[in-house]
Amino acid sequence: MFEYSFHWRAAFKALPDMLAGAWVTFETAALSMIFGVLIALLLTLMRQAKHPALRGFAATWISIARNTPSLFQIYILYFGLGSFGLHVSSWLALLAGITFNNAGYLAENFRGGLKAVPDTQLRAARSLGMSAPQAYRLIVVPQLLRIVFYPLTNQMVWAVLMTSLGVIVGLNDDLTGVTQDYNVKTFRTFEFFALAAALYYLIAKAIVAVARLLAWRLFRY
Repeated sequence: MFEYSFHWRAAFKALPDMLAGAWVTFETAALSMIFGVLIALLLTLMRQAKHPALRGFAATWISIARNTPSLFQIYILYFGLGSFGLHVSSWLALLAGITFNNAGYLAENFRGGLKAVPDTQLRAARSLGMSAPQAYRLIVVPQLLRIVFYPLTNQMVWAVLMTSLGVIVGLNDDLTGVTQDYNVKTFRTFEFFALAAALYYLIAKAIVAVARLLAWRLFRY
């Protein structure tokens, strides 16, 4: 017989702290995306390089990021480096782990997007006197970003959800960490995690809505 008694008042009293944790979650995900995009662009260019060492480095990064669990990547950065005397904070280990993962997936998205940009665009830019870096920065990359815009949005949502892994390395000021702290104190597991799930859902929906608005403003022509 179902005998559980719901107590939502305690969860709603904790809502300000959970909202503060949600902001930490969003900040962490946003930073991981910024760094991830920059590294992914670099990895994409390295895969086009003639030097085999550069191509091999990029291929290895992408392969490890895409074929190992994110949890293991964060564990290695936090506990693994600690074994060698290199101690990093829980937040930094989480940020680095998500960034590493984002860069690997985004690099593959960028590679596919780069193939969708006609080679004639680059040749035309070079024929007008642009250097290769100028041609990529002014001609190729803007078109590439338009092609991969929606995959970027999906990755941002995934980054927000991956921040919940911070709790396994002791992070307690993001949304999941704050929720777990209140859960330990009150044992109201369902109420707190249901509210946290609703906040994650709202964050994800807000990201998608903002992305659609940006796409309408940027790509309507």
